[in-house]
Amino acid sequence: MQTREPAGGARPTSKDVARAAGVSQATVSLVLGDKWRGRVSERTADLVRQAARDLGYRPNLAARSLRLGRTRTALLVVPALTNEFFARVYAGAARVAALHDFGVVLYPSPEGVGPARDPFASARAALDGVIASSMAAQALDAIRGTDLPLVMLDSDPADPGAAAQVNLDIADGMRQVTRHLLGLGHRRFVHLASAVPSWTFEVRARVLASALSGVPGASLSTFAAPLSVSGGREAAERALAAAGPRPTALVCDDDILAAGACKAVRRLGLRVPEDISVSGFDDLALATAVEPELTTVRLPAERVGEAGMSALLAVLSGRSPDADDLPVTLIPRSSTAPPPP
Repeated sequence: MQTREPAGGARPTSKDVARAAGVSQATVSLVLGDKWRGRVSERTADLVRQAARDLGYRPNLAARSLRLGRTRTALLVVPALTNEFFARVYAGAARVAALHDFGVVLYPSPEGVGPARDPFASARAALDGVIASSMAAQALDAIRGTDLPLVMLDSDPADPGAAAQVNLDIADGMRQVTRHLLGLGHRRFVHLASAVPSWTFEVRARVLASALSGVPGASLSTFAAPLSVSGGREAAERALAAAGPRPTALVCDDDILAAGACKAVRRLGLRVPEDISVSGFDDLALATAVEPELTTVRLPAERVGEAGMSALLAVLSGRSPDADDLPVTLIPRSSTAPPPP
């Protein structure tokens, strides 16, 4: 799609966006007002958003009737920026926010997970709303209880304090992993489980155990690990040194743990995947940087950020946000194969 700058360097209008995207002004209004679902196709919505970005379009705030907030600022609370996934979540949230003249203040918990101080003297006065990952839930203690709307990402649907939620279909992702490994013939499983207490990791453990419970001959052991390469390596070494038949499949809660698991397998003189298959979760850049490349579940991190910001805008304007879980996809690569005979 090619876009044309407005004549004379004037500020671009919705008409300019409509012309560049090849749609009507009404369609532009629906998409940029986040009211397009069920009325406009995903492809058309993407075209409109891309045209708006290319032209540098900003809505005419005086003409809008949305009951948006006071400061036009949202706080995004994440565990840490050392994890690529959350950097991509921020990129998605900031992209949608910019289309609505909102800013996104990024606040990583200083310790990665756990309590964090209120980043403002008064969050209520400085913000219109909060978007937060469930992995940083403890960092919200200073904000919960205010009248700020809270959008939770990848969190327990039963959370009574959330005005809206954006969830990935984590359960389906773990079912896809399990079906893949069972289909290859694996029956002796180890779960390298994140030691971070979080709803998203609880779901992974619960679904994996449930999927294997009715399979004849299947066994499952669980070893907790900190979310680091060294944590994954040490947990995998413990799992492979445990008494009993050696497991043939290591199912890891994320790609970082999986990278550590691959190191452990090699240090013990074994091979991935000829002796042991390893799977991850997230599809970070790391998944294709290691050798062999990781079989993993792709999570649409930027889409999570986009949906989180859209949900907050919906709440602020009195609308009901989209409640559908975002789909995830298994990406089979060379770290999984049939077990040894």
